[in-house]
Amino acid sequence: MAAEPAPQRKRDRFKARMRRYVDVPLSVRTSDLPKRVASAVVMLAAAGTAIWIGGVVLRAFIYLVALAAFGEFVRLVWRATQSLSIRAIGLLLGAAYIGLAAYGLAGLDLYHIVAVLGIVIFTDTCAYFSGRSIGGRKIAPTISPSKTWAGLIGGMAGSALWLVIFMAMMHNTGDFLRLADDYSIAPLEAAMWALAGALLAVAAQAGDFFESWLKRRAKMKDSSNLIPGHGGVFDRIDGMLPVALILGLLAGSL
Repeated sequence: MAAEPAPQRKRDRFKARMRRYVDVPLSVRTSDLPKRVASAVVMLAAAGTAIWIGGVVLRAFIYLVALAAFGEFVRLVWRATQSLSIRAIGLLLGAAYIGLAAYGLAGLDLYHIVAVLGIVIFTDTCAYFSGRSIGGRKIAPTISPSKTWAGLIGGMAGSALWLVIFMAMMHNTGDFLRLADDYSIAPLEAAMWALAGALLAVAAQAGDFFESWLKRRAKMKDSSNLIPGHGGVFDRIDGMLPVALILGLLAGSL
């Protein structure tokens, strides 16, 4: 009887993965980068223009994005289950989830909308880089294999830092276009905003997990291919929906 091969050491497994990665040409690994960057520029320009104009234009933009996301949600639910009753319940819940988040976001002032966007951007960016650089134990590998506890902690730290800096810059003036003269903030107040940012980062990640779970049920990689290199609209705002719901409730816009 042949002897079983000795298990590979962690260092050897890492080297093997790195060799496979290096063997792939750089042009292949980054082939979609120009497309992703171009799409990101267009998205940022559209969102930035709507925010700058504000008013009816901003609200119309928010509702248009929400409608596109709900269309993708319908497609996911339809492919995830064969039961008509479950489909109906899922669509009703999805309409309430996405619709209330959009309504709450549209009712916020510019000050809070920028706070929401910053929370989601800092959470996603810091979670991505900390998860990739540190790695470690997965949170829910059957739902989202790339999400790690290190990534979650990094996202919480990034969101907390953003909210403290943002509140210090605004200094509770409530006017996004008028920065405070004094950027100092009391330690207790800073700690409270940091805690709020960390908790909202968890909410953002929960929205991401929910969409990942739904896509796995539907056996789809992306909610659609509407945005080149980025997937669908629902893929881009999955983390923003729960944050908008929470801030909408706290700010009284829901």
